[in-house]
Amino acid sequence: MLSQTTVTAIRALVYIAGERGAHPVPPTEVADALAGSPAYLGKIHTQLVKAGLLRAHRGVKGGVTLDRAASSITLLEIVEACQGRILGDYCEPQDDREAVCAFHRAMQEVQEGLLET
Repeated sequence: MLSQTTVTAIRALVYIAGERGAHPVPPTEVADALAGSPAYLGKIHTQLVKAGLLRAHRGVKGGVTLDRAASSITLLEIVEACQGRILGDYCEPQDDREAVCAFHRAMQEVQEGLLET
């Protein structure tokens, strides 16, 4: 499941990517566009900056811009920036699935499917 923070981050990145100019977009502008809280968007922007998805610009005309091309940003990167790495607490991946129990084989398939999607 995607958290509300992740959904808001996706919406914010789409908005920022849609701003064709190279000018930084302040959190208040994104908050107004998404009808959200500027403080909440500021926290989300901080997470996305730490993940290398946004670049922060300080100053009166500061804000954020994409750190790289929008086409190179994956949904998995956004989810992991907001919710943490997607890791199952299962056995180490095995080439020989018969070497682990049925539960761990099933969970490994779930993990692989989730990451692939």
